[in-house]
Parts: sequence; structure tokens; C-alpha cells
Amino acid sequence: MGIPIGDKQNLQQSQCTLIYDGACRFCVASKEGIERLSPPDQPASVRYIPYQSVEAEHILGPEYHPGRPEVAYLVGADGQIRKGLDAIVPLLRRLPGGRFVGILLATPGCRSIASWLYRLVARHRYHWFGTMPAKLPS
Repeated sequence: MGIPIGDKQNLQQSQCTLIYDGACRFCVASKEGIERLSPPDQPASVRYIPYQSVEAEHILGPEYHPGRPEVAYLVGADGQIRKGLDAIVPLLRRLPGGRFVGILLATPGCRSIASWLYRLVARHRYHWFGTMPAKLPS
């Protein structure tokens, strides 16, 4: 399981890896939004790797299962794997207005609602947002 929302670990000082669903339009657009809005002084603090890659399979080890991933994964420099909402929130906190996200999720009841919404979107993302075109080998 991931770390609590109140954890003070600073992801800005060490590189972490976000493994996202590279076949999902919503996931790719979200990843691009995080990249675009991230402070310019932190460009190398997060690596982005699609789940559909050999590197993701290697990094996740037994957590990796062929096919469609159920959640996003954030792998810390220490190898700790966070899943789902616990993978996304540390990245959102670094964005403009991100402190508000932390405060909101610390509010009683909001964390469970946010987790439920994450699972709902994750379950229906292909139907609601579509898939990315398959890339042909070059």
C-alpha cells in the first residue's frame, strides 16, 4: 500500500518513476499535463514510462501483469511502489495549487471519495476517453 497523504517525504530531491498506461488517452494527457505544469527547476525529478514497455515490466517485477494496468504506479528512488491515488497525489502536490490538493485530501471523507473516483475513472477510462493509436515499430 502507499504512504499516507500527510507523509513529508520530498519527491523533489530524488528521482522517481511514474509508470502510466500508455494506451489510455486520459492517462497520456494527464502525464503530459503534469510534465507541462511541473516547476522548471525539477525537470529530471520524475521519469515517465508507459506500462506497455519492457522497462516497466522490469521495474515492477511481480507487480507487473501483462495486459491493461489497473492503476498508475510511482516507484521511488528507494524502490517503494505506490499505486493508484497514492501514486498520483505526490506529483499533484508539486504543481501550482498542489498544496490545496493535500489539504483537501486531509479533510475527513475526502480521501475515500477521491480513492473511489480514481477507481471509477480507472475502470472506465478506455470507454470514456478512448485509447491511443498503436505505434508501429520503426
